[in-house]
Amino acid sequence: MNVIKTPLPGVLILEPRVFGDARGYFFESWQEENYRQAGIDCHFVQDNESKSSFGVLRGLHWQAMPYTQAKLVRVVQGAVLDVAVDIRKDSPTFGQHVAVELSGENKRQLFIPRGFAHGFAVLSQEAIFAYKCDNLYHPASERGMRFDDPALAIDWKVSPKEWNLSEKDQKHPPLNQIQPVEI
Repeated sequence: MNVIKTPLPGVLILEPRVFGDARGYFFESWQEENYRQAGIDCHFVQDNESKSSFGVLRGLHWQAMPYTQAKLVRVVQGAVLDVAVDIRKDSPTFGQHVAVELSGENKRQLFIPRGFAHGFAVLSQEAIFAYKCDNLYHPASERGMRFDDPALAIDWKVSPKEWNLSEKDQKHPPLNQIQPVEI
């Protein structure tokens, strides 16, 4: 597995070894010891999957303490622009983001530690998005931030005319109005 460090400490891009032949392909999407050696020492307790069409933008989301979550995300089919934003209190990279294209073709994964907001925009006709979490979903602890906050300067790679958002995601506050996460 190839591990690519990003400018945000702890956020990692992972490129698994894919074995392919005329029959198809095989790769390990999670193998605890290999990922631990790569710097991901998590006990994942929940797997999630979503299906979305082009232009769907989900995020930016996180859970407040003590229900914060680390996530290992990937795309099974299609392509997304996946984004992690540092919202850790007193972090030298607070408000900075990493954006990476994840697709069923490139098989890349993104590890997002606790203390980061997360979101993605669908770049293909449709996408199946899968992710592991190291803490259970806790509705009362769910938080969100404006996906289009100019302070974040995220290029979602989808025209604003084509964005498809939930009503909830359209109403989140900007970065300067959120409560930073204490880890």
